[in-house]
Amino acid sequence: MESSTCPHGFSACSSRFFFFALNIQLSAKDSEILPPPGAPLPAAARTELEAGVKALGDDLATLRTELSAKPDRQALLPDIEIFHNAVRFALEDNLFYENAKSKKIDDVEHAKKLLQLGSARAKDLRAGLMPWLLQTGPVVRGYRSKLDGTAIPYGIVVPESFAKETLRPRRLDIWLHGRDDTLSELKFVYGRLAGKSEFLPADTFVLHPYGRYCNSYKIGGEMDVLEALAHAQTQYKIDPARIVMRGFSMGGAGAWHLGARYADKWVAVNPGAGFVDVANYQHIDEKDIHYPPYERKLWHWFDALGIAPNLLNTTLVAYSGEIDAQKAGADLMEKALAAEGAKMTHIIGPNTGHKYEPGAQKKVAELVDQAATTGRDPLPKEVRLVTYTLKQDTMKWVRLDALEAHWERASIVASRNDSFSDFSVETKNVAAFEFNFAGTKAKLPATVTLSIDGQQVVATPAQNGLSFVRNSVKKWEQGTLGEGLHKRHDLQGPIDDAFMSAFILVRPTGKALNTASGKFGNDEFEHARSSWRKQMRGEPVVKNDTEISVDDMKDHNLILFGDSSSNALIGKVLPQLPLKWTTASFELKGKTYDAAQFAPVLIFPNPLAPGHYIVLNSGFTFADVRGSNAQQTPKASRLGCD
Repeated sequence: MESSTCPHGFSACSSRFFFFALNIQLSAKDSEILPPPGAPLPAAARTELEAGVKALGDDLATLRTELSAKPDRQALLPDIEIFHNAVRFALEDNLFYENAKSKKIDDVEHAKKLLQLGSARAKDLRAGLMPWLLQTGPVVRGYRSKLDGTAIPYGIVVPESFAKETLRPRRLDIWLHGRDDTLSELKFVYGRLAGKSEFLPADTFVLHPYGRYCNSYKIGGEMDVLEALAHAQTQYKIDPARIVMRGFSMGGAGAWHLGARYADKWVAVNPGAGFVDVANYQHIDEKDIHYPPYERKLWHWFDALGIAPNLLNTTLVAYSGEIDAQKAGADLMEKALAAEGAKMTHIIGPNTGHKYEPGAQKKVAELVDQAATTGRDPLPKEVRLVTYTLKQDTMKWVRLDALEAHWERASIVASRNDSFSDFSVETKNVAAFEFNFAGTKAKLPATVTLSIDGQQVVATPAQNGLSFVRNSVKKWEQGTLGEGLHKRHDLQGPIDDAFMSAFILVRPTGKALNTASGKFGNDEFEHARSSWRKQMRGEPVVKNDTEISVDDMKDHNLILFGDSSSNALIGKVLPQLPLKWTTASFELKGKTYDAAQFAPVLIFPNPLAPGHYIVLNSGFTFADVRGSNAQQTPKASRLGCD
C-alpha cells in the first residue's frame, strides 16, 4: 500500500503490513450508541427476568459438569445458551424495545418464553432427549463461534420431508436479513421461532443467520454466515452442490458481497436490492468528501462491484424494484458484467419500490430453482477470479499465492481441456498462483503444458496440483514462494482481519511508560471490548498480559494494548518488530515520535506464533461508524485521522 500522511501526526501504513503513529490524545471516542437504548424496564419485570436468567445460567453450569464425559451432548449446549444469552444480553445492554403501536414492551413476554424454551431444552438434554434435532418447520439453533467462544443463534426452516428421510442430502438456501437497528438476540431468536421466509422452496432447508446484528455481513457478520452454514452442515444432510446465497436490502448487499467473494460455494446468488460499493452508494465524489487514499483502497475489501466477474463462476439472478433507489447497485453490476461480455439476469418488479413484487418474485424463484436442480459444477473448464487482496484468494481449483501490488485489481482466467493436460492462463497483477485438484475426481497426467500470459510452460504435477511463480526476470516458472516475510492468505492485513479468526484481547497490567500512554492503552482496550459486544454481539476472550500461554499464541491472534512497559507481551515481541520503543520515544518507518504524545498502532505476523497476527492498540476499526452500513469499512479515522 502506498504511503501517505494524515493530520495529528498519523503516518499511514507501509507496503507490507500496517503501521500507524497515533496522537494518544485522540482515542476511544464513543458517539451515538448502536444498538440504540431500549425502553425503561419495569422493576418487577426486571426482577423476574433476572431470576430466570440466573436459574437457567445455573442449570447450564451444572449441565457442563454433568456432560463433561459426554462430548456429543455437551456440543449441544449452545442450543440452550442462545436462549440464556438472548435475555441476559437484553438485560445487560438495555435492549427491551417498546412496540410502536401498542406502546407496550412486548419483549418482556418474549423473553419469558425464551427462558422457558431454554429450560425445556436443558431438561431434555440432561435426559438424553433432543427433540429439536428432528424437529421440522422453524427451528432455532446455536453454535459456539471460533472467534470469541460466544454461542451465536441462527434460524433454520427444516422441510417437512425431513421427518421421513433425515439422511437424504437436500438443497439449502441462505437468507440474509435486512437492516434493523433494534435486532437484538432476543428479537432475532423470538422472530425466528415464527419461521417466516421470503422464499420457501420445496424440500429445502432455509438458513437464517443472525449475522451478529447489523454490520452488513462484514468481519464478525461474514464469519457468522460461514460458521452457521458449517454448523448446519454437521447437523443436517445438506447437498454442497445445491447451496443458494440470497438476501434483500442490507441482506441484498451481503448477498452481493458474499456471493461474489465465495462464488464457488454457491449454485446460485440471488441479491435483492442492496448496495454494491461505497463510493457510488454514498455519492462520495459528488459530495467532495475527503478520504485518505489508503482508506479508499480498503473499500475494495467489501465492495462487490470491483469483483463482479467472480459471479460468472455461478448463476446470478438479481432482483430490483423498478422505482427502488437501490436498483442503482444492480445496474452498476450489470454494467460491470457487460464489460466482461456477460449479460446479467436482472428481474425487475414493475412500478415497485423497496420490496418484492409477486410476479417478479415468482420468476426469480423459478430461475433459482432451475439452477439448484442442475447443481454446482465443482470442476468447471474455465475459472475467473478477481481480487484486491489475498484474503480473497481462491475460486474453484485456482488459488492466488502472491500479488505484485496489494489493493490493486488482480485477476486470473484459467481454462483447461477435458483431459487436464493443457491449460491456458491469463493473469494481471499476479506474482504466484496454483491449481489444486486434490480431493476431486480430476487426475492430472504426468506432464502438463500451459500457456501463461502467452509464455509456454511444461510442468510436472505434484500432489495433483501445480504451482507457478514469477522469477526475477518476470518469467513464469514452476515453483512456490520462498520463506520470509511477505503477505499471504490470512496474513495480509489490515487490522480488521485479525478479528475474523480466533482472537484474545490482552490487557496491560504493568506500569506504563507515562501517564498518557497508560490511559490510552486502557481506554483503547475498553473501547475494543465494548465495541465488539455492541456491534458484533459477542463476548471477546480477555486475558491479562501475564496470563497468555503458548497454546493461546498457537491458536489465537493477540490484540495487545498498552506500551512496551505496561504490556509484557509487547515488550517480548518488540525486538522482532519493525519498531524501536524507549521511555522517551519510538521509531517507526524511519521517523521518531514522542512516546508521551504518540503510540504505535499496527498489525504484524506474531514473531512468537507464525501463522497468527499481533495487533497493537486497536479493536476492529469501523466501531464508531454511524449511518449507512456501506461505511462499515476499515478506518483510520476513529483514531484521529481525517
